[in-house]
Amino acid sequence: MNLAATATNESLAQTSNVLIYSAMAVYLLAFFAYMAEWLFGSRSKVARTAAALTGGDRKSAAAPVKVRSAREGGSTAVLERPEVITRSASGTRDLPDGPGAAGGDAQGDLYGRIAISLTVLAWGIEAAGVVTRALSVQRAPWGNMYEFNITFTTVAVGVYLALLALKKNVRWIGLPLVTTVLLDLGLAVTVLYTASDQLVPALHSYWLWIHVSTAIFCGAVFYVGAVATLLYLFRERYESKLAAGLKPGSFATSVMERLPASATLDKFAYRVNAAVFPLWTFTIIAGAIWAGDAWGRYWGWDPKEVWSFITWVAYACYLHARATAGWKGRKAAYLALIAFGCWLFNYYGVNIFVTGKHSYAGV
Repeated sequence: MNLAATATNESLAQTSNVLIYSAMAVYLLAFFAYMAEWLFGSRSKVARTAAALTGGDRKSAAAPVKVRSAREGGSTAVLERPEVITRSASGTRDLPDGPGAAGGDAQGDLYGRIAISLTVLAWGIEAAGVVTRALSVQRAPWGNMYEFNITFTTVAVGVYLALLALKKNVRWIGLPLVTTVLLDLGLAVTVLYTASDQLVPALHSYWLWIHVSTAIFCGAVFYVGAVATLLYLFRERYESKLAAGLKPGSFATSVMERLPASATLDKFAYRVNAAVFPLWTFTIIAGAIWAGDAWGRYWGWDPKEVWSFITWVAYACYLHARATAGWKGRKAAYLALIAFGCWLFNYYGVNIFVTGKHSYAGV
């Protein structure tokens, strides 16, 4: 083997580090822009859910007014309004969506557009950092936990931007996404950082590109689904309080009313989890095939294999529960978060705290 071809290009490795730090700086600016969007956007369009639940704002109610002409005492016509609140298939209230992260005015929309532009810029810089990391060693850029982290966050942001490009109303993901990306990258460049280097011979396989790349993509989509599920729980509780006649605080109202309705969040989370679940199944199968090539057996109950299967079972239970009449809403949401927790432990816990055949990739 040509040693010159496999040596680490320190210049490219250093360039990759600079690009990752630069991306973090731009993500931080995007974080502040998202915060400004949420905090300083006009609140004139907030509290539509409260109006729908109480009937206090007829102009913003979703149902149209029907006029029935009738003679009562030989005089006037009577206005009728059908019930605004109905029940969806998931058992949640059908309520109007909030205006997304923005408050609905020009100022809020301006902050939002700035935040998205900064997110696109940060994503491009981070993607360049991942590519230069790969070029520095001429291999896939996910051979250790540091590389997995920077690639995972790049893909997660890419999924968010792709949904925006498809005209999906997902700007509400922006703030929690950028926040966790900054935390994840901070962990990567401090605790998990590993110098650019070659891998052990067992990892020099085309299955490294197939198996690990699909695992990263699945994790990114599962993350988006987990964010939607968590926000669903907050929004559903907020709607329940309003329905019970309680008055949440002004801050809770300002935040919750900018989110989609709980039924919308519930449906979105289910759809993204269901869409990526077959690919997670393929990821496990691809890993088993690679194990057969590398270790001479397809399944050996290695900790990474076990937790991958546990994650698969957890998401399978969630999807089954979500499609069953008695397991809608909050119960299914808790199960979805447990499933994502299993994925997180497989991602961090197994690599850091458990010794197994996958440990040779390093932290």
